[in-house]
Amino acid sequence: MTPAAAQRLILASASSGRRTMLENAGVAFTVEAASIDEDAVKQSLKVENAAVEHAAETLAELKARRISACHPGALVLGADSMLECEGRWYDKAVSVAEAREHLLSMRGKTHRLVTSAVLVRDEGRIWHHTAVAAMTMRIFSDAWLDGYLARIGERACASVGCYQVEGEGLQLFSRIDGDYYAIVGLPMVAVLDQLRIQGVLAT
Repeated sequence: MTPAAAQRLILASASSGRRTMLENAGVAFTVEAASIDEDAVKQSLKVENAAVEHAAETLAELKARRISACHPGALVLGADSMLECEGRWYDKAVSVAEAREHLLSMRGKTHRLVTSAVLVRDEGRIWHHTAVAAMTMRIFSDAWLDGYLARIGERACASVGCYQVEGEGLQLFSRIDGDYYAIVGLPMVAVLDQLRIQGVLAT
């Protein structure tokens, strides 16, 4: 493996939030979103009674492996976020109406947002990190929720929790315990530390 190949980084994600975090941190990388059947993987894991942490890690690794297969020697970063509330796994809403249902079902409750990052080279996992945040939603009114969704529109469908804590979505919560960056989509401090170890970033 050449030094240049060892330091090449590919983000195996279509997430604009993850891309922006890496760019803002001064990381050089390219983007190649991985296509996998996430629904089938999740369903299989549910049948096995897998923990939500394992599901997030599995999906992140599958994405990274898929891209790694096409780029020998490159370092590939996969990531995935999963939301669990009272035993239910939530997927991204497909409509604003479904986003409203999701948010109403979590109102006044604490849910777990799990974000996993995996680094793969030559289809072999070399590192992973999983962060868990406890997110407590306040008891907001139906009228407030309808106004919020009217303002953000389809952006509510962009994240698994139907909220963006970096913006007005922060008003949904009464308490948040966890890594802000992981909540947004990538545990950046842990990722950056590992990128230095792998030679992508200078020490």
